Amino acid sequence: MPGEAAVAQADLDRVAEQLGRAPRGVLAVAYRTPDGEPAVVKTAPRLPDGTPFPTLYYLTDQRLTAEASRQESAGLMREMEALLASDAEVAANYRAAHEHYLAERNAIDDLGTDFTGGGMPDRVKCLHVLIAYALAEGPGTVRLGDEAVALAAAAGLRGSAVPADWPEPAFPWGGE
Repeated sequence: MPGEAAVAQADLDRVAEQLGRAPRGVLAVAYRTPDGEPAVVKTAPRLPDGTPFPTLYYLTDQRLTAEASRQESAGLMREMEALLASDAEVAANYRAAHEHYLAERNAIDDLGTDFTGGGMPDRVKCLHVLIAYALAEGPGTVRLGDEAVALAAAAGLRGSAVPADWPEPAFPWGGE
């Protein structure tokens, strides 16, 4: 993408180790952990072979992917969907986050779809996507992603995989 430096080979090699396969379509390391690991990559909307790939931010750090899976297994997505349905402010933020994600991706390559990922704008379907998005953009863009990152910080990842100054959870999550 114009204006962005090429991704360092060392980062691509480390992401390949994290994923257990060669990464495809990596444009940039979108988030690096406090301990220096690439953790979120920004990916091209089309893979090198032309296959559409709508996931702009892809979570690669194994600690964070394991935590996202743990949160999903604990039922956090159901709680977030209930909040999304009952809190107009959270719903408005989620819709705005969806629109922002779509605009960012379309600025690279418009896939002709309004699918963004994570279930946005109406459902909570994948915490991996929401955590990646929140970490890549920083707190405030996607509140439900911010919450999942805050819970990851509270689960022992603060200062290693999550910034030490990441905000605390704003909502009481019963499944956690």
